[in-house]
Parts: sequence; structure tokens; C-alpha cells
Amino acid sequence: MSQTRGQDRRGIMIVLSSPSGAGKTTLTRRLLADNPDIAMSVSATTRPPRPGEVDGQDYYFINKDRFAEMIEDDAFLEHARVFDNYYGTPSEPVIDALEQGRDVLFDIDWQGAQQLSLAAGDDVVKIFILPPSLRELEKRLKSRAQDSDETIAKRMSKSESEISHWAEYDYVIVNEDIEDAQIKLQTMIDAERMKLKRQPWTASFAKALVDGT
Repeated sequence: MSQTRGQDRRGIMIVLSSPSGAGKTTLTRRLLADNPDIAMSVSATTRPPRPGEVDGQDYYFINKDRFAEMIEDDAFLEHARVFDNYYGTPSEPVIDALEQGRDVLFDIDWQGAQQLSLAAGDDVVKIFILPPSLRELEKRLKSRAQDSDETIAKRMSKSESEISHWAEYDYVIVNEDIEDAQIKLQTMIDAERMKLKRQPWTASFAKALVDGT
């Protein structure tokens, strides 16, 4: 397939969801490094920035009043409350990327994935990352040394609820080995890109073959 034909498609929304500590962040970084044509969706949030985070790059950091205004203006593709803060995906930059044929990666939870599916339908591909066990999940959370024991306990309590939504996704990856999980993730995305419904050039190309032109 020529490069021109390969670019003649609408982009897809790639949703990655998982309980905290399942390896989603590492897989996201690797996927973006291997696929410069994938744009990372930047969410808006009301939580304060963590050390090293950059406004407009990691998140759009806004206050709760501004977040509420954006909801009223229907400026989010999806939004949700997570613990004591709010997160949402601004729609305009995502739609622009899709229309340019670029894929957009979303790091959102099951609530956001549901809303995104309702808003975007066939443009969405949902992938859920599972840990090999809850014991391993807790071990990973503790090894990050980013959260207090209280926060880790909250995340572990929330993880069972999050995992219960696995069947709502198109694909599931059990992240026991990060290298294997990375290969599976890339394979899933490549397959979705090649689906006939995402290759609009094929109709005219096949017609030309049949017509002998």
C-alpha cells in the first residue's frame, strides 16, 4: 500500500484504561515513542500540578469554576470526577486531529470511555490493561513511592470496581510482562487501523481494478 493510500483515512481514538499501577503509563510512553503519528489527548483537570508537570503538556490545569463553565458550553468529549478532582477531554483539538487522519490516545477511566463511546461511536477503540494479580498491583503501587499508604489503600479499594468494567472494552491485555504487553498493544492498534471501514480509499481503488482503469 502506498503512503498516500495509507493516509487516506480518518483517525481513531485509542482509549487505554486500567486500575492505577497496572502499567498503563509505561505502555503509553512506549506507544507514543514508537508511533510519532499518534497524538496524546491532553485532559483538563482541577487537581494541582505534580512536580515536573507542565500546563498544556501534561494537563490543562484549571479551577472548578472554569471546569463547570466548559461543561455548560459542551466543550468536553467526556468528563468525570476521580476522587476529589475532575477530569475532562476538550473536544476541539481531538476532532481536528481525527480529521487530519491522526490517531489520538486517551488515558481515561471506564466512565470516560463510556462517554467517549456515546459521543464518537466507531471512531473509538477501547483497550483495558489488567494486572496479573491484585497482590502484584499493590506491590507496583508501593514501589512507585509516589503516594501515601492512605492513598494506596484508596487506589486498591477503587481498583476492584474499575476492573469489573473490563468486558465493556474491545480488547484486554494482562500486563504480566511489559515487553509482551507492548507487542500486543501495537498489534491491536495496527489491526484497527487496517479495518475496511477505516480505509475509504479502497472503494475507488477496487472499482478502478474492476473497470480495468
